[in-house]
Amino acid sequence: MRTDIGRSLGTDKSIADKTDTFAKTDTIYASVATEGSGNATLKARWTFEDGQVVDESTQATSPTGPARTEFHISKPNGWPTGKYKVEISVNDTPAGTKEFTIK
Repeated sequence: MRTDIGRSLGTDKSIADKTDTFAKTDTIYASVATEGSGNATLKARWTFEDGQVVDESTQATSPTGPARTEFHISKPNGWPTGKYKVEISVNDTPAGTKEFTIK
């Protein structure tokens, strides 16, 4: 499993504009690439510097091969500047973390 983050998505839900630095008003996308088959629940937990949860969401997936799942967060009036991270889990088992900065 691989997770990428960026400012926009391609038509296949892959990240079109990969980055780990965002502006305060950007929408932040995470694209999770998985392989295999069967049912799984993916969870994205977005946190701010001190571990404060910004957002948390889950998506059920039933791939039959390579697949991508997209999560995103946005805040039209702007995110506080600082360090953030998104933690991805599969069926409640940690599967990866990406750190990023809002400037």
